[in-house]
Order: sequence, then structure tokens, then C-alpha cells
Amino acid sequence: MGKRKSKRKPPPKQKRVEALAGVFPCPFCSNDRSCEVKIDRKANVGTIECRMCQETYSTAIHYLSEAIDVYNSWIDACEEQNRE
Repeated sequence: MGKRKSKRKPPPKQKRVEALAGVFPCPFCSNDRSCEVKIDRKANVGTIECRMCQETYSTAIHYLSEAIDVYNSWIDACEEQNRE
């Protein structure tokens, strides 16, 4: 006589976590992948700088902030200046 089959399901497969982008297009010189974000968690400051036109922007961050958050706040600040 054979053994009964186990009805236990296999463990779920783990999903890959994709890394978020660290370089973005510049809103001033329109070069792709020219703006690089640096995050200083100890000082709670996020800085983004364009390697082509040397434009920089710094903003306050918190523990959940990522590179895309710094870039989005820079774009929002640019749009606010253009609106005025």
C-alpha cells in the first residue's frame, strides 16, 4: 500500500523588489539621466544636482523619503515659480 499524498501547498514565490531610479531627467537642460539625487539621512536633507547645467535643489526629508520624492518636490517648486 502506498502513502497518502500530502495536501500541503508549496510556499508562495517571493516577488522581486525592483530598485527605484536614482537619476532623472533635468527640467532645465532636458538631458536624460543627468540629475543625481543624494540623500543624507542623518541631516534629513535631500539634494539633487544636474551634471550638465550644474543646477541644484535641496529639500528637507523624513525617514520614508526616497530619491523620487526629492525629484518630485523639485519639479513642484519649479512649477510654483513658473506660475508666479
